[in-house]
Amino acid sequence: MENNKKVIIVGAGLVGSLWAVYLSKAGYSVTIYERRPDIRKAEISAGKSINLALSNRGWKALDAVGVGDEIRKIAIPMYGRMMHDLAGNLTFQQYGKEDEAIYSVSRGKVNATMMDIAEKHGNATIHYNHDCKRVDLKNGIVYLKNTQTGEDIEAYADVIFAADGAFSAVRYNSMQKLDRFNYSQNFIADGYREILLPPNPDGTYRMDKNALHIWPRGRFMVIALANEDGSFTCTLFMPHTGGEHAFDKLTSKEAVDNFFKSVFPDFYEMMPNIADAWEDHPLSSLAIVRCYPWTSGKVALMGDAAHATVPFYGQGMNAGFEDCTVLNGLMLKHNHNWEAIFDEYSRERKPDGDALQDLSLENYYVMRDYVADPAFLLRKKIEAKFSALHPDKWMPLYSQVTFSEIRYSVAYKQGQIQSKIMDEIMEIPNIETRWDEDEVMEKLLTLSGH
Repeated sequence: MENNKKVIIVGAGLVGSLWAVYLSKAGYSVTIYERRPDIRKAEISAGKSINLALSNRGWKALDAVGVGDEIRKIAIPMYGRMMHDLAGNLTFQQYGKEDEAIYSVSRGKVNATMMDIAEKHGNATIHYNHDCKRVDLKNGIVYLKNTQTGEDIEAYADVIFAADGAFSAVRYNSMQKLDRFNYSQNFIADGYREILLPPNPDGTYRMDKNALHIWPRGRFMVIALANEDGSFTCTLFMPHTGGEHAFDKLTSKEAVDNFFKSVFPDFYEMMPNIADAWEDHPLSSLAIVRCYPWTSGKVALMGDAAHATVPFYGQGMNAGFEDCTVLNGLMLKHNHNWEAIFDEYSRERKPDGDALQDLSLENYYVMRDYVADPAFLLRKKIEAKFSALHPDKWMPLYSQVTFSEIRYSVAYKQGQIQSKIMDEIMEIPNIETRWDEDEVMEKLLTLSGH
């Protein structure tokens, strides 16, 4: 289909690049403006990049336009969490059913691959070093500055998409100036710092590459995801200030050294030079950004620009990719009538953005604290057994979010109901020894209203 309509996407990140492929396949002429230089020409370092976890929603969006296999080449399956306790003992907790996995991918590599895909499959033109100053929402004009030449540029389009991240320039400079535009930005008390754990001298992995490793320590944690080259991208999440353990206490090499030695001894053993590598990556903050409406005039927000979340459910990228699935569905439903598409997109998708943010915050407590709790692990075991016996009646919340396309808002509500039911089950006297009995499964069946 050739409809000669022009589309501008601000931001050549993961979501912008994928959406370019969708639009191009639908016959639009696509131009992307990106503030940063072309990362494919730079040496991609982990930078500020928490490794990403691709799951069902993301794969669905990629496969729908035939680009999933490109990404599969650089993805490593993780079948569950591997917990490391203080003594270095390992406990494995499966994510879903036998073959279900989430996939570790490097943000830099996926982004570079997505840009190639946007140009090759999406025939998109990408202009780098273009800073978006503001957008005329009603008339579809983007005002940009070429940061290399200093030239001011005006670009026109029939529709404009802002996929320019949590601190979106389009949202900040144009939408936040609108009357009755709601916006909130909340930083959580915790920050993160990345650490690259190198491979063994012979290039092999130092730990099981097919698991997401967690060192849960109550108020803070380290996680590690495998890279293709044998290394692991590790991230320490911890309060910025306050308490015995916080980033503001780690101001010297000696302090960093002692901290890892005492709190993460098995990690320290793998990386005794941790103090030297400490400054390789910046200390970064984590924010949840909420806003509404997501559209105005000819402009729509997508991905983090609309619903930035914290990374504890591994769903940020998957949710952004799902925005593409949702918008594409609406594009077909409303036959490219963008006023109708935008109206429904903003209303329909917003509750899912909110629900994912609530889910992500709650999963932080799970990862840094509960996963080390025997009662929590027992709870998961009972749920898994019941779900295997009655798959039509019970799907654990994690599986609803990660291994299905159930709306985030529906999964969140369902998860709250299930949580109350499981509270009752855990009250059964001697549940630790009796959890496997038929009686327990029968009670669950009754409680779940069947």
